[in-house]
Amino acid sequence: MARNASLKKSVRPARPLYILDEQIGFILRQVWQRHATIFARDIGINLTPTQWAALAKLLETGPCSQNQLGRLTAMDVATIKGVIDRLTARGLTETSPDPADGRRLLVSLTRAGQQMAEKVAPNALAISKETLAPLDARERETLVALLGKLR
Repeated sequence: MARNASLKKSVRPARPLYILDEQIGFILRQVWQRHATIFARDIGINLTPTQWAALAKLLETGPCSQNQLGRLTAMDVATIKGVIDRLTARGLTETSPDPADGRRLLVSLTRAGQQMAEKVAPNALAISKETLAPLDARERETLVALLGKLR
């Protein structure tokens, strides 16, 4: 019996099946938290990442329906509605009837929204650059390509 007790003490515990620090979701969340901190510090104006995404996409594509904008920015219906409501309240976006379909509204940038988006774009580029700064150019390219495959 004493021999069995000493064997139990010398056996190492098995490696846990699930190690949180090795999981992609946990790593992505930590990277997102770092990026969000950089974004909040450096965007240069009171904008959330989702508000910036909407402004940037409208700057890129021009007017589109709220539903389409949500799809283009990976936001669900409730989220994009809230984002556009807040941007419209700030005078950065506006809605107007779609000339091709009177039942649909188009979201567009106001002049102030376009000016803000153009002014903030260099800050947003710098934020992306800082987020990726620990990587060399080849690693950045590889990471972005690999993450694109996971979309």
